[in-house]
Amino acid sequence: MNQDIKVIQEKVERESVFVKQLTDEIGKVIVGQNYLVERLLVGLLADGHILIEGVPGLAKTLSVKTLSDAIQTKFQRIQFTPDLLPADLIGTLIYSPQDGGFTTKKGPIFANIILADEINRAPAKVQSALLEAMQERQVTIGENTFKLDQPFLVLATQNPIEQEGTYPLPEAQVDRFMLKLSITYPDRGEEMEIQNRMTIGKTYEVSRIISPEDIVKARRVVHEVYIDQKVKEYIVNIVMATRNPGDYGLELKDLIAYGASPRATIYLNLAGKAHAFLRGRGYVTPEDVKSIGMDVLRHRIIVTYEAEAEEVTSEHIVKQVFDHIEVP
Repeated sequence: MNQDIKVIQEKVERESVFVKQLTDEIGKVIVGQNYLVERLLVGLLADGHILIEGVPGLAKTLSVKTLSDAIQTKFQRIQFTPDLLPADLIGTLIYSPQDGGFTTKKGPIFANIILADEINRAPAKVQSALLEAMQERQVTIGENTFKLDQPFLVLATQNPIEQEGTYPLPEAQVDRFMLKLSITYPDRGEEMEIQNRMTIGKTYEVSRIISPEDIVKARRVVHEVYIDQKVKEYIVNIVMATRNPGDYGLELKDLIAYGASPRATIYLNLAGKAHAFLRGRGYVTPEDVKSIGMDVLRHRIIVTYEAEAEEVTSEHIVKQVFDHIEVP
């Protein structure tokens, strides 16, 4: 087994060389936001969509755009609005009067990286059209189904403070996001650097570091990253504790309406592997799972009305679970 880990370690060290180059290129444009940039890379490597929540002006959109600029891939930004139609997203059939037939006009969803800006402003029909693309990696237009190119990643943003004219995302769709990130304000030093860099009229060019083929190759290595049986059991204990907290000595039963789905188990495993890969390791530690755990679980736990009355959020519950479950 140790020999196998050594082989995986060598693969990880060889394939993760681009990580520092990629973060350095993004750092030319983005000041700070190391947490956001790292989680974007986790989603990219683990083949998981990401929901980014934060107040306006925190470089959410700019970070996604800069990441796509550093990859030799097709990028599409889609501004979600209340009058958006499914055809505006996936495409439609165009009638040709010459031959009396229909031709398919593909929409902006046919790209590698999709920035769904203010995703909660689009109505249910648009969300359901996006749902098929996110889960099945395919799009149906008329009677024809088209496979989407790999890599395919949806990076969605939403504003937590302005709720007028928004549509809450269906739980089924929220669950399909591997990570939900909560972005906060920069610190004093970063704020000063933002001021210095963004007020001199200079534009920063980002070099293209990797290709889609490199990403697919790196993903194969991420899947090979070793995860011990004890760490797997740790992941299962965490997820089960959100469903049956009493079995683990947690007094949270009256606060949790629905616990995390099986996708949480899958994504904790995959995101933990991607997190280890970014650290240049060929094996997953419990610390990898803890580091990524809040982002995987915060949107998968539905709290009760009692919890809302007591101002207990899903994040409070996730923190209690991680504090209580024994680390192997």
